[in-house]
Amino acid sequence: MDGLDLLKTFREVAIRGSFSRAANALGMSKANASKYVAQLESRFGVRLLNRSTRAVSLTDAGQLLLERSMPLIEMIELTQTELQQHAGHPRGRLRVSAPHGLGQSTFPNILGEFIAMYPDVHVSLQLSNRMIDLVDEGVDIALRLGRIRDENLIVRRLRQVDLALCATPGYWSRRGLPSKPDDMRRHDVLTYSGMEGPPHLPFEVDGKPYSVPVHSRMDANDSAPLVAAALAGLGAVCVPSMMAQSHIDRGALVPVLKAYMPSDLWLYAAYTQRRHNSAAMRALLDFLEARIKAPEPAAPAAPAAPAAEPAATRSTRTSRPRRPITPA
Repeated sequence: MDGLDLLKTFREVAIRGSFSRAANALGMSKANASKYVAQLESRFGVRLLNRSTRAVSLTDAGQLLLERSMPLIEMIELTQTELQQHAGHPRGRLRVSAPHGLGQSTFPNILGEFIAMYPDVHVSLQLSNRMIDLVDEGVDIALRLGRIRDENLIVRRLRQVDLALCATPGYWSRRGLPSKPDDMRRHDVLTYSGMEGPPHLPFEVDGKPYSVPVHSRMDANDSAPLVAAALAGLGAVCVPSMMAQSHIDRGALVPVLKAYMPSDLWLYAAYTQRRHNSAAMRALLDFLEARIKAPEPAAPAAPAAPAAEPAATRSTRTSRPRRPITPA
């Protein structure tokens, strides 16, 4: 029997002066109440109670134990109550990591909505493009963009991410519109510095990954300077569409090769395996999933294959119809 349970039983017997009344209060039998007090006396090697047929009274040792143990028991019971409330009501600090690009999207507004809904939760947001160790750095949830790897993490998919390969209308007018992935070999490209291997662009051909080496004019570890360089006409950039959508909508950037963009990229929340995640963490995961997760798109129609495209590189993927492009 746990020592705390023995102390609680002793306390009830001492306060109520009766094994029967203590047993009723604790929801146990009189025999068990007597046995627990006897086990406590055996552990300490002293007699704690004077027993008679009419009443139970404390010995000097019992009085000392009651005085010393009462504050301890009350503190533990209060802590248990607070922990149960903490488990049921979102409260406390959450450390969240996200790539820099999400800081330029609607993500901060979504976090603002969350903390407005849960005033007892404090969110500490860290923007970083490196692959952090959640355990070593004490991060509760990491928002990540890309392919979901087989890691010792739990992953909740939030939204499928579309990539946009785009440049200004003026750049496409000068250098020519690409009709297939390999055409990008002759273009100037603005690339991420954190990519593995030489500069390249990720595509899909016949449903399989297809990497095209490219000439990089500039690299950066964040999408913002790359998009800015693309807007200046310095080359083409491949970024998550959410990072460039406002520029695409107003015609400042024109996307190409949509039918060849990878389809297995996700914005996802990663967190470590825990038996008891806090109520705050569960609430934030559910909130992000509800606010970010997009509905499943309808199956797009297959575009007509370009007449001059070689059979070896022709994609059989279905895609959204390409928007007509009129370079400036």
